[in-house]
Amino acid sequence: MAFDTFERMVAFRYLRPRRQEGFISVIAVFSLLGIMLGVATLIIVMSVMNGFRAELLHEILGLNGHLGIVAGPNNLRNFDAAAEQVKSVPGVVAVHPLVEGQVLASAHGQSSGILVRGMRESDLAAEALLAQKIAPDALAKFTDDNVLVGSKLALKLGLSPGDAVTFFSPNSQPTAFGNVPRVKTYHVAGTFEVGMYQYDSNLVLMPLPAAQLFFQTPDAATSLEVFVDDPDHSIAIGYAIQAKLGNGVGIVDWQRSNQAILGAVQIERDVMFIILSLIVLVAAFNIISSMIMLVKDKTRDIAILRTMGATRGTILRIFILSGASIGVIGTIAGFVLGIAFTTHIEELRQFLQHVLGVTLFDQQIYFFTRIPAKIDPQEVISVLAMAFGLSFLATLYPSWRAARLDPVEALRYE
Repeated sequence: MAFDTFERMVAFRYLRPRRQEGFISVIAVFSLLGIMLGVATLIIVMSVMNGFRAELLHEILGLNGHLGIVAGPNNLRNFDAAAEQVKSVPGVVAVHPLVEGQVLASAHGQSSGILVRGMRESDLAAEALLAQKIAPDALAKFTDDNVLVGSKLALKLGLSPGDAVTFFSPNSQPTAFGNVPRVKTYHVAGTFEVGMYQYDSNLVLMPLPAAQLFFQTPDAATSLEVFVDDPDHSIAIGYAIQAKLGNGVGIVDWQRSNQAILGAVQIERDVMFIILSLIVLVAAFNIISSMIMLVKDKTRDIAILRTMGATRGTILRIFILSGASIGVIGTIAGFVLGIAFTTHIEELRQFLQHVLGVTLFDQQIYFFTRIPAKIDPQEVISVLAMAFGLSFLATLYPSWRAARLDPVEALRYE
C-alpha cells in the first residue's frame, strides 16, 4: 500500500492533535506505551527462557553425554570392545565407560546421599565442561583412592582437599557376622563447580578402577557414555548403535532421559508467549479506540476533504497510516528496550540485588548462578511481525468507517 505526500502530511498532522483533542492524544500515547512494553516484555522473557534451555542443555549434555548404553543387572563385561564397536558408528565422537552408584557420604559428623561416578582420568580430561572446572593439580591426583567432590557437597560436609570422606554402600556384603554394608574411606583430591546446583551438591567423581572395586563390578562397567556430533540426531544414532550391538543392551538418549524437565521448560515458554502476547493485543484494542474517537472528531475534516476531491481510498490510507504509525513507533521502541534490557539483564539483577539487599535469583531454586539470556533472531522477528500485524489490523475498521463517511450527511449535522 503506497502513500503519497499529501496522505502522509495529513496523517502525521492528525498524530499532533490540537489542545481540544488532548484526550485522544492521551489514549494514543497509552496505546504506544502498551505496544512498546508488550514487545519489550516478550523479547526479554522469551530470551531468558531460551537462555535457560540452552544453559540446561549445555550442563546436562556436558556432564551426561548424548546417549547412554546399559546392559541391565549383568553390566557390560567387555566394555572396551563394545566401545570400539560404538565408535565405528557414523556420528559418534567419543565413548566413555562409567561405573555409577548411589552411596551415603560421611565426613566431620555430616552425611549426605550422593551419586558416585567412576570414570577414567583421560575421559574426565576430555570432557571440557568438567575438566575446566577442576584445578590442574587436583586432576593430576585423580588416581587410586582420591576423589573429586562437588563444591556445594564439599561445603555441606566441610571437606577440603586432602580431607578424608567415608562412603557407605546400600548393597551389603556377607561376613562371618552377617551381612554388613560396604564401607571405604577416600581422600579428596579437589573440588569442582559446574554452575548447576543439582550436580555441585550431589556428585562425586572417582577413578574407574576404584569404582569397580567399591561397587564390586570387576572388569565391567555399568554403562557407556556416548557423545555424538549432532545432539538433535541422537535418536537415529542410537538406533544404529542398537543394530550394531544387538538387543542385549538398552539405549537411552538425552531427550528421553530429560523429557520431563525439557517438556516443562517448553510448556512454560509457550504459555508465557501466549500470555504476554495479550499485552500487545490489549494495546491494539487501544489503537482501535483512539482511532474511532479520532474519526469521530475529524468528521468535518473528512467531509471537507471529500468535497475537495479526496477519494475514499485516500481517506482510508490517511487513517491507516495514522493508526499504524502508533504501532510501528511502539514496536520499534519496544524492540530497542527489549534488546538493551536482555543484553544487560545480569548487571541489572546484581544492581537491584545490591540496592534492595535481597536475593533475586536463588541458585538452589533455579540451578544456575546467573540469569541466562539468549536472543533468538527468528523469535524476535516473529514478535515484531506479530506487533506490526496487530497494529495494522487495528486500524482497518476505523479507517474503513472514515472512508465510508457520507460528506453531505457529515456537513449537514456539523
